[in-house]
Amino acid sequence: MTRIMQAVTGLTAIHAVAASPTFEQDGLCFAAGSDGLRVSTDGGSTWRDAYATFGLREPLTTTALALSPAFAQDRAQRANSDRTIFAGAVGGVLRSHDDGKTWRIAGLPTPPPFVTALAVSPHYLEDGLVFAGTMEDGVLRSWDRGDSWAAWNFGLLDLNVYALALSPDFAHDDTLYVGVESGVFRSSNGGRAWRETAFPMECAPVLSLAISSNFAANGVIFAGTEASGLWISADRGVTWRTVSGWETSGPINALFLAPTCAQQPSILAVTNVALCLSHDGGASWQVQRSAELTGVTCAAAPAGVQPGAQVLLGTGDGRVLVCSL
Repeated sequence: MTRIMQAVTGLTAIHAVAASPTFEQDGLCFAAGSDGLRVSTDGGSTWRDAYATFGLREPLTTTALALSPAFAQDRAQRANSDRTIFAGAVGGVLRSHDDGKTWRIAGLPTPPPFVTALAVSPHYLEDGLVFAGTMEDGVLRSWDRGDSWAAWNFGLLDLNVYALALSPDFAHDDTLYVGVESGVFRSSNGGRAWRETAFPMECAPVLSLAISSNFAANGVIFAGTEASGLWISADRGVTWRTVSGWETSGPINALFLAPTCAQQPSILAVTNVALCLSHDGGASWQVQRSAELTGVTCAAAPAGVQPGAQVLLGTGDGRVLVCSL
């Protein structure tokens, strides 16, 4: 991995980062934190308040970010009219169609939930589905591109959600997963009902999830935990085992898989102090540690896991780090 570039966002702490799939060309990225949301159009060198048009009297704590899966396509085909990004805040989800210049906010069911994760359907342009994970209020679902939201928690016995992941073939299998305080739950009907998987409760909480792009064929899903390492299921979550090559301690705050995920995929796992990269499904790892990586809380890999791709890391002291794989 190459030298790490550091940028100060003006936030006291960063809870989520996101970047355009064409980040290396357009430099567009976002950083969310207790002090609001910042946006950069020069790769993180400078930042501005993304909520400036609201005229807020107090900062709006922002805790989760997600981009439309067709974000890059939107610019190419829709003359920049539908560059959709969602931001989760306390009690609401905001949506922007213009790179974060202007926003609309949708209130969530009362009492106001604390949004911890957002996931957009891989077929968002067709189905308009967006999911929000919350702390203590489970999963919320929007069927109209973020205008309206309702709780979808039947069978979800643990309502403390840390991570959301949708099957790449969601349009056909309706499958999604949540990482929660006690393990991993699965829904095979678009979130209408949930079942607990066999993830060992003593190894939870699960902070991050990543699903194989070839999930329909191989059923592979990875789960990153707070203190029990990295886990894999090769049967859609029916059974789980530890990834044998994983030897790094600490919370796994983010997971990314190579876009073309074979039986032994390339995996990027981000802990609070290290970047861990495997090209053989987790059998062996390249681990980068440095003083700059201390306190990493979140990550974004806009171009996926491939040689030379840039990764953005948010930290607990308000920095955004940009490095190349």
